[in-house]
Amino acid sequence: MEKLTNKEEEIMRALWKAERAFVKDLLPFFTDPPLHYNTVSTIIRNLEEKGYVGHHSYGNTHEYFPLISKENYQNQFVINKLVGEYFDNSYKNMVSYFAKNDKVSAEELREILQMIEKGN
Repeated sequence: MEKLTNKEEEIMRALWKAERAFVKDLLPFFTDPPLHYNTVSTIIRNLEEKGYVGHHSYGNTHEYFPLISKENYQNQFVINKLVGEYFDNSYKNMVSYFAKNDKVSAEELREILQMIEKGN
């Protein structure tokens, strides 16, 4: 699985929200700046070639759906990249950073630890 471009990620976020959509149904997700129908259609076809999107045909019209979950993509690219590039591949360093900068409270850390211990 290859990393997506920024525009491809935008289209995937819209498709993850919609779950199933025709190209015209995705256009309202892009208002600033608005994307043209042909642009979204081209990007969707690229995503399909990359294995991220599938479709059902209804005559000449296609209804698209994600083949990969948002969580799977986040785990493979977003989180790993963040931890790798900014925290020396250490989740401990990442958690420590958030704790030091008051982004995570001690109580939240205890809850996280309980979740880990329970296997959640």
